[in-house]
Amino acid sequence: MHEKQLRKLIDEGESVTLEFKSWIMCKNYNEIKDLAIKSAVALANARGGKCLLGVENDGSITGCPTTKTSQDLMDTIYNGTKPSLFTDIELVGTDEGSVFVISVDAVSIPVATSTGVYFRRLGKTSKPFFPVSETYKIAETMDFSSRIIEELDESAIDHMEVYRLKEKLRITDSTSTLPDMDDITFLDNLELIQKGEKRIQITVAGLLFAGKAQVIREYIPQAEVIYLHYSSDEQIEYDNRLDMQFPLIKILDTLQERIKAYNKLINIQVGLFRLEVYAFSDAVFQEALLNALTHRSYDSPAPIYIRHYPGKIVIENPGGFPDDITVNNIITHQSFPRNRLIALTLQRLKYVQRSGQGVDIMFRSMLIDGKPYPEYSAAPESIRLTLYSTIENKGFVKFVAEEQDRLGHLFSLPKLMILRYLYDHRKIKLIETSNLIQESNSVAHRELEQLRTYGLIEPSGKEYMLTARVYEAVKSDVAYIVDKTISQIQAESRIQEYLTQKPSITSATVQQLCGFNKDQAYRILSKMCGDEILIKNGKGRGTNYSLKKNY
Repeated sequence: MHEKQLRKLIDEGESVTLEFKSWIMCKNYNEIKDLAIKSAVALANARGGKCLLGVENDGSITGCPTTKTSQDLMDTIYNGTKPSLFTDIELVGTDEGSVFVISVDAVSIPVATSTGVYFRRLGKTSKPFFPVSETYKIAETMDFSSRIIEELDESAIDHMEVYRLKEKLRITDSTSTLPDMDDITFLDNLELIQKGEKRIQITVAGLLFAGKAQVIREYIPQAEVIYLHYSSDEQIEYDNRLDMQFPLIKILDTLQERIKAYNKLINIQVGLFRLEVYAFSDAVFQEALLNALTHRSYDSPAPIYIRHYPGKIVIENPGGFPDDITVNNIITHQSFPRNRLIALTLQRLKYVQRSGQGVDIMFRSMLIDGKPYPEYSAAPESIRLTLYSTIENKGFVKFVAEEQDRLGHLFSLPKLMILRYLYDHRKIKLIETSNLIQESNSVAHRELEQLRTYGLIEPSGKEYMLTARVYEAVKSDVAYIVDKTISQIQAESRIQEYLTQKPSITSATVQQLCGFNKDQAYRILSKMCGDEILIKNGKGRGTNYSLKKNY
């Protein structure tokens, strides 16, 4: 294609067969690759067409770097689609920059990205869609862990691993009768195997929980967890590595022992008692790892990575967030485990209390220990979770322990999040509370009011702040006076600004202007009158206030 032909094509504008994509707006080459794959899939599933990489939505050419070749992009699209797409790509040079012209033919069988997502051109945009023929297939194969591995039978079972599972269950649930069963009945009750007419069949989950290591490596090689240890947070090269392709509970036990070997203990005195806070909580790490094992995508050949630094543990697992879960609703969104039978087995073995509770357990434990929130980041094909070891404030840890002891019950996660936010940011509004705890305004208001009845927070205009007693416990009485004074100064400034535009102001207007209740409005107006800033006019309902002439 010549430059003249390219410009003529751009002049036609975007359509169902022509798409413009910017290169310079992408953060990195991985984002470019995802963009090219999605565009190729969308065009192929419609009428075919061309994607111009290096052209903005308005048709202006901003170009692409010439360090990447057409072959690079063709390989990217071929490897990133299923069935694999063949494309024709050429680099066309212009004065403004070079443009990759990606030509895609229409397909007779729907094509998806390698992660199983379908797109199709709809007018000038690309939209997700589910082919009718694929809908039932997706429903049938949604739970990879429940699939039967046809080639395997009872010989794939490691009976020592079954013994390990039984002994674990005896400890976690002394009332369970499952450990008293023979191995086959035990596995059958957990739905990890199916008894056929001629032989016993084993599921993917059954192999992952009770299979022989060599069979796991042969039939599910992607079921791998790689542990890497670093001596410092800045270190690039790891100094210890462990590759694990064996049953899940053995992997969990091995990793927990490895974390304990490097774990540090911090003691915090609370009255007559001493709190022991480890750099990395065993319970938090277990929940994080179990979540990764439950939600990983087995469509990807990538393993789960555990990167262990002195100041953090980073867990990376293949497969993005399922459904409409995001980092902004992960605490409260209903959980949809990608591997349902794995999740159900962990629940039956008492490794988790209930399905979907792992995230709030992690958040709550980290807050009680005075540590930063678990930090999630998501890409289309992977999720990264970072757990930090640093205790940001021992005073907050001590305060929470003492208040829970005083009240006789544990704080809910939303209440802990609100208290931590107020400790860090001084004040919070209702809408900020709603966003913070990922709940509705009504739920947020209820949590705030309960903390108010506990004597832990108080209203300050349209916001809430910690009470004087809490300030003395976690900060200082001086800090409380400073923050309270700032609130009053802001209110006085708003009232004076209003009176530069209006001759007078009423208590009702002050309540609306400053977010005060009736008593707070009365106190601030009385104070400003006492400071000879305002003059009180009238009595009763007709009372209003005006600025003194010399002020």
